[in-house]
Amino acid sequence: MIEPFFQTHEYLVSHLKTVVRRTLMDNIDWSYRMIAIRGPRGVGRTSFLLEYAKDFFDPQLHQALYISANNFYFQGRGLQELVRDFVDRGGQVLIIDQAFKLPNWKDQLVEIYHAYPYLRVVFSTTSVHGEGANANHELDRITRSYVLHGFSFREYINQQTGLELGTYTLPQILEEHEQILKAILPKVRPQEHFQDYLHHGYYPFYLENRNFTEALLKAMNNMIEVDVLFRKQVELSYLSKIKKLLYLLAANGENNAPNVSKLAEEIQTSRATVMNYIEYLEEARLINTIYREGSEYPKKPAAIYLHDSNLVYGMQAPGITTQNVMETFFVNVMWRHHKINSTRRNGVFLIDGTTNICVCDRSRRVKSAPNTYLARYQTEVGRDNEIPIWLFGFLY
Repeated sequence: MIEPFFQTHEYLVSHLKTVVRRTLMDNIDWSYRMIAIRGPRGVGRTSFLLEYAKDFFDPQLHQALYISANNFYFQGRGLQELVRDFVDRGGQVLIIDQAFKLPNWKDQLVEIYHAYPYLRVVFSTTSVHGEGANANHELDRITRSYVLHGFSFREYINQQTGLELGTYTLPQILEEHEQILKAILPKVRPQEHFQDYLHHGYYPFYLENRNFTEALLKAMNNMIEVDVLFRKQVELSYLSKIKKLLYLLAANGENNAPNVSKLAEEIQTSRATVMNYIEYLEEARLINTIYREGSEYPKKPAAIYLHDSNLVYGMQAPGITTQNVMETFFVNVMWRHHKINSTRRNGVFLIDGTTNICVCDRSRRVKSAPNTYLARYQTEVGRDNEIPIWLFGFLY
């Protein structure tokens, strides 16, 4: 019975088109026996798993096997029989796409972990965490988790140009940006690619021959209809409320602190439910919440942004400004590896509790202050404490 799975594996790997090597591929310790690749829809989880199989294993040797939990076989038969056959044939690494769709998926993976001590399992799952009794499952304790994000601006440029530009740390960008620009600008003009990236470059499916906006809207709907409702066990009757809430948050073009009472009234639910929905939308990577220093969930956030600038254009909400798009981009590149807080000044963010960075147009006058940097947009170069905002897209 395992032969059709090997055939599917070989077909998918042989037809995989790798456009740019994801940085995460080289940051994972692949020796762990249970590895989770988490991430929202549309960022390329399936392609990432197949690229791992292609780069590290010869499909003819059957050392690795890619399977999708969408296959109805697993609804009726489970994993055990297939895994036993795979191990008996010398299998070393089982790669499971969308593992969370398997029946009792966490229990099945734990059983495999204990039954086959020489088998490694790599699985993908949504960025939304499950609720209920499985919230503190044994699988969480035995798994090394990694997060796959959408394309950074750096990865987008590399894909568009064939270059292999590297990453920079935040201290490097803040203190050495003039030298960094001298290394980048002779090779490429980033400003020529930046607007396209903001519009459609975060999600790798822009490379496919289909309407990007329609594909993005489909992914967004699946994030809510499948990932949020399924993983959080929310009744289908509440779907329209969550979608309306997302639109209302997107339409808040100035990114002011949300009026939770008004939102509750708009979607006809309680304030507590609105806060829960906001948390769900953030887990699904549809929004990012920003708090003042010293404050955190479940308190009301100081500002809410869509997760990335592609979503801003995809939502087509009224009142969206260039400033809003640039702040959305900045928050998106910062939140992964740095603590980002809102301040009382518009467009100014506190990073890691020590550094203020102001997102602003190149012509905006900003009063200079210690430990303050300006992330300027509509410019390709910078000097002193002024840094072109696109360079922060090289953080990963």
